[in-house]
Order: sequence, then structure tokens, then C-alpha cells
Amino acid sequence: MNDKAANEFTAGHIWRTDGWHADVHLLVDEQGCLRDGPSRRGEPLLPWVLPGMPNLHSHAFQRAMAGLTERRGKADDNFWSWRETMYAFAAAIGPDELKAIAGQLYVEMLKAGYTRVCEFHYLHHQPDGTPYDRPEAMSLALIEAAREAGIGLTLLPVLYISGGFDGRPLNPRQRRFGHDVAGYLRLLEELRRHESDDLRVGMALHSLRAVPVPAMREVLANDLAKDRPIHIHIAEQLGEVQDCLAIRGARPVEWLLDNAEVDARWCLVHATHLTADETVRLARSGAVAGLCPTTEANLGDGLFRLADFLDAKGVLGIGSDSHISVSPVEELRWLEYGQRLTTRHRNVAARGAAESVGETLWRMARHGGAQASGLPLGDLCAGARADLIVLDPHSPLLAARDSRSVLDSFLFAGNTPLVRDVMCGGRWVVRDFHHRDEAAIAARYRQVVERLAGNRE
Repeated sequence: MNDKAANEFTAGHIWRTDGWHADVHLLVDEQGCLRDGPSRRGEPLLPWVLPGMPNLHSHAFQRAMAGLTERRGKADDNFWSWRETMYAFAAAIGPDELKAIAGQLYVEMLKAGYTRVCEFHYLHHQPDGTPYDRPEAMSLALIEAAREAGIGLTLLPVLYISGGFDGRPLNPRQRRFGHDVAGYLRLLEELRRHESDDLRVGMALHSLRAVPVPAMREVLANDLAKDRPIHIHIAEQLGEVQDCLAIRGARPVEWLLDNAEVDARWCLVHATHLTADETVRLARSGAVAGLCPTTEANLGDGLFRLADFLDAKGVLGIGSDSHISVSPVEELRWLEYGQRLTTRHRNVAARGAAESVGETLWRMARHGGAQASGLPLGDLCAGARADLIVLDPHSPLLAARDSRSVLDSFLFAGNTPLVRDVMCGGRWVVRDFHHRDEAAIAARYRQVVERLAGNRE
């Protein structure tokens, strides 16, 4: 394929919510949206076309520390010991380092099949808590990295005020995360001036323990919260559940549903430790459960109540979170495999007879990811943003596969990369497995992580 011919193409098979459609002819307009078009001689033929996957939860800077926390400590390792290592690593990262790390990460996401990322961003200030000359400098680094890589970005600046449910002040390693409510709202206002077709700005509450009740209510009552994505970490760890019970007299998800207007704007990230009642209530709220199976496994968090949530018609999406893996295939595979290991049954996500697990997972995660990103929900049809991926028809993993089995094979038939081409916002950013700027972005990333490694020694 060449870039000029890429403005119109024929999809041999294109996947939509209701399944595969054959021989679909599409144009890409100047706004990066799809339009129906007649077949023309010489159009590129794209064999297997899927909508790209939104990644609904990312802490970009953590990609550079993946693999550095896998040695056992003096005591039992858990999320809280991992968090101290993460804080120390974060202290060495400024705007230039963040842009380099995020740029590399976003290239990896695109090559894996993600076409949009929700960045849950809390590295706001200098390590001692002093704001940069431009208070939005770290956010701008992420915006520039996403623009350079060509991925869609939903930026979620994080409100982080206290160090625990008891209202304790932030410790020295957390000071760079902190805002008061007024400062946080000013940041949101400034960042929304940068919005475009590729950039959406929502908001995030770090967690119930990090946002006191009056501050949460003030922010949610502000006009800046209207019709925007609202994300929050919640019920990830049993310690968090116990602290919430002790101080607020309710479990985290229970408390949130009782004290906030939780609806389709919300994404509850992790929501790992739920009762049966909380699971049903979360599903009925219309909020997205933001699941990050590879990170939740890496940190020893636990497993989400998937079958009960799906039976209650809940909405879910996936994120790569700490980026110990950057692959929607692996997130969805381990979402399903975790359930198989605990229930000792197969094909858990497919709740009806003869349903495809692969199609069910891709459909659900794409729908929930789009909702959590603040995007219109829709298929690869006329008027939709042209965010799509093309699978490699020459891979042995797809040999003799037809529309009944290709998505299942994509997700469950091995680890060979199958995403050949990626279009994001109507622009080809990955062609024949290569990102358009990956060499320069990777070289800059290597320089940064080598410098960070030297600073640790």
C-alpha cells in the first residue's frame, strides 16, 4: 500500500458489532472519518479489518520501570512495597523524560492494536512539589508524545490531595502529585484549550483515600465535570477496602455509589474486590469497569467478578496500567484465563451457547473503552473516526481461518504479532509492522532510560 492509495480501500472483511461484513468499500475524508464509497479498480485490499482498541488506563512513566521490581524484598512483596519503588522512580522524571517514555510507549501501543489511550496522569509538579514555570508542563509532555506517535489521547489529570482515608498530608514522595481544588480546576481549564479531534480532556480522582469528601463534592459539582469522562482507582487492594470500612463505614464501591451520581461518564478502575451486591449495582449504574489484568496479576491484586458482572449487563474495558505488558491481546487473554483458573470452566466470557469468546471480548472491551474515553460509540461505518487495525493475512496463525474463527485465533493462538497496519484518525501510523517514526523515538527513549539507570546507581 502507499499513502495516496490509502485514502480509499476495500476491506475483504471488516468487523462490526454485529459480526464480520465482506467486501466493504470505504473512503477516508479530510477529517479522518470514514465514508462509504464505490469499488474502484486498483483500490488496496485490506483482508481482515478490526476497529482499534482503546486503552482506558495508562500511567505512561511506569513503562520505563517494567521488569525492575521482580526481585523479592526482605518482607512479603505486595502492591504497597511496589508503590514505594515506583515513587522513587517517579522522582527522577521531568517533562523531557516523560515525553520520551510516553512516546515509546505510545508507539508500542499502536503496533499492538491500541488506537487511543486514557492517560491517568498525576506527575504534575517537580519532585519537591514546586510547580513548573508552566504548571501544565508534564501534561503537555504527554500531549506532545501522543501527537508525535499519532495515537488518540484522552488526558485525565488526577486530583490527589491526601495520603489516606484519615486525611493525612501527602508524604514527601507524593508531593509532586498534589493540588488543592482551585489549582486542579485551573489545570483542567488550561488543558482544555488544547483539545482537538485527537485530544480529549476529562478528569480523574486518584482514589477515595486521596480525595477527601468535601473536595470530591466540590469538583464533581463544577461545570468542568459535565459530560466528561471521570475515572477513579477503586477497590484494588484489600487494605483499601478495610481502611474504607473502618473510617467511612462502607466498602469503597458501595460508598461511591451511595455518595456520587455514578453514571456512564465514570470509569471505576480495577474494582477488584466487590461483593455480589456491589457488582450488580456497578453494572446497573452504566459506569465502565476498567480492568487491567496483566498489571493486576503482576501486583497480586486479585480477580474481578467477571461472570456476575456480565450477567448483570455491565460495561467493561481494558487498560495496560503499569505497562508490564502492552498488548490488548494479552489483557483480554488473561481476563478470560484468570476466570478459567478460578472457576475451572472454559469460555467464561461468552455467556450464550455458540458465542465466540474472542468476538465477545473485543466487542465488550472496545465498547467500554470508547465510553471511558469520552468517544462516540459506533462501528467502522460512514461518519466514524477511522481508527482501525489490519491483521496479517500471511501469518500461519491465521491459515485456514474464516470469519467464524479469525478473532478467536487472533486472541488465543500464540504470541506472534498479527497487527500489520494501523490507521489512527485517518492516518496510517503503522505500515507492515513498522511505525513511521519508531527508530527516532526508540533512540530517544534509550538515552533517557540509560540516564535514569545511571542516576539510580
